[in-house]
Amino acid sequence: MVTQFDVPLIKALNDYCLKNKANFHVPAHRQGQALPEEIRHNNLIKWDLTELPGLDDLHNPKNVIAQAQFLAAEAYGSKRCYFVVNGTSGGLMALMMATAGENDAVIIPRNAHRSALSGLIFSGARPIYIYPQLLQEFGIAVGNSPKDLKKVIESNPDVKSVLVVHPNYYGVSEKINILANIAHSYNKPLLVDEAHGAHFRFHPGLPMDALAGGADAVVQSTHKTAGAMTQASMVHINSNRINQYALEESLSMLQTTSPSYVLMASLDAARHQMATEGRDMIEKSLKVARVLRKEISQMSNLEVLSPHHLGDCDILMLDETRLVINVNKTGLSGYEAAELMSNNYNVQVEMADSSNIVALLGLNADKTDQLKFYQALDKLSKHTINSKKTAEVLPLPPRVVQAITPRKAWLSKKKSVLLEGSLGSISADSIAVYPPGIPAVYPGEVISAEMIDYLLEARARKMHVHCSGDASMKFLRVVV
Repeated sequence: MVTQFDVPLIKALNDYCLKNKANFHVPAHRQGQALPEEIRHNNLIKWDLTELPGLDDLHNPKNVIAQAQFLAAEAYGSKRCYFVVNGTSGGLMALMMATAGENDAVIIPRNAHRSALSGLIFSGARPIYIYPQLLQEFGIAVGNSPKDLKKVIESNPDVKSVLVVHPNYYGVSEKINILANIAHSYNKPLLVDEAHGAHFRFHPGLPMDALAGGADAVVQSTHKTAGAMTQASMVHINSNRINQYALEESLSMLQTTSPSYVLMASLDAARHQMATEGRDMIEKSLKVARVLRKEISQMSNLEVLSPHHLGDCDILMLDETRLVINVNKTGLSGYEAAELMSNNYNVQVEMADSSNIVALLGLNADKTDQLKFYQALDKLSKHTINSKKTAEVLPLPPRVVQAITPRKAWLSKKKSVLLEGSLGSISADSIAVYPPGIPAVYPGEVISAEMIDYLLEARARKMHVHCSGDASMKFLRVVV
């Protein structure tokens, strides 16, 4: 039992740091090891200030914040940049609000980040989903086919915008310039969730960044891969297809009126570091990643995602600073492998799914990191149990029928019903089965018999399921 004399969160943070784990997760600065010098060598608590004389105002920047945003736009090659202190989630929601309104049709990937669903709810837009390709060997979604995008636009000529994810959580990227050309050939703006690609701009060995590829607007998690502090993100606009003033109003609506100067300063410092040292810092991490990828490929029971795995897909680019390692042959799930890495080998990875672990090299990775990760994986590869797992990817059920928009589902009265008794109801929940992590049902969609069978099978197999309502998936929330 905790009392008012306790500080449980502070204790947990201190306890974690004392473990001195090897970090292979966001943020990219790796607990300060690659933090910009301007941040690392200053007393940040003194910078925890408000809109004082000379410090400008994020909601109406005229001076130093405007200058910092100008420099960020210049570094990234955009026409205008906006600092965001509530993450790329906030930036993406604002962008969706600025580009579509009530009942406007928008194309979004079926496996988009959940903030895209929030953007649909805020804007009232009507989603037209494009389904990603699957890489069966790893049980993951790997992006949208240019042919599929063209087909969806031609079938829905009234769409207001096209949203794509570049790259996804596994570091797989589309040829973004091809997608931009397709969208623009129909005069549709291309919006890009580049949460995991804020570093692409600064090294030729990485996939093409979205702005260079012709995207009209891009949201980036600068903290994830470019050295800023957690929550610090950027939104870029790059064409007249985006209403600048609508975006500014949406950002102002969603962001706090008391933005953190520490976070904004970290964006300024991260931009400076990436513009002046980014290539060298990324090169170090790429060298470590390439050595590790070669070493892992020689380990028994482990398979590392590499460019050759993408040969059968229309997606041809991989962020090599991100290591996706399939552990099925060890007999462990990705979740079990990640737990073993953390508890037994003192190595913390970014995430895991049913079949894989995902590790990020961050910025300025070195041979010490390489050795720690290699030693942990070497032990993991030998930690086999009798049964060998396979990538269980349940085929998604037939495409569902959208009865109402996600916004209408959100605002409607709801009730909980047994999954088995939900046939014909309109879902108020979002449900995704992992793998592959593609939502099977979104709010506003009709629950079919095939959908119920699919979810019951996933539950019976004890697959990992993310449900916005009942995590056990015994009950579903439906629209009354």
